Amino acid sequence: MNIFGVGLPEVTVILILALLIFGPKKLPELGKQLGKTLKSLKKASNEFQNEIDQVINEEDKEESPKSIESMQTNEIDQEKLDSENKNLSKKEKSNN
Repeated sequence: MNIFGVGLPEVTVILILALLIFGPKKLPELGKQLGKTLKSLKKASNEFQNEIDQVINEEDKEESPKSIESMQTNEIDQEKLDSENKNLSKKEKSNN
């Protein structure tokens, strides 16, 4: 068992020290408070991660039409270049 890089022997020592410092009556209350605190921290972390994901998704949605438009513009430009090259080739052949 390894929680946050702390193995079973370390957890046992921490629990024994907590029992000695706080006593058997306060230990369950402290455990409950610790559980609530960890739960709220995890919830806040998840909310923060969801907000980050949402911003990234919104940016991707905004960039997608721009990318498509850019690709279409590049295709049109390539078609123009191809037609100009064909015209130049025809002119060169006719000049020779």
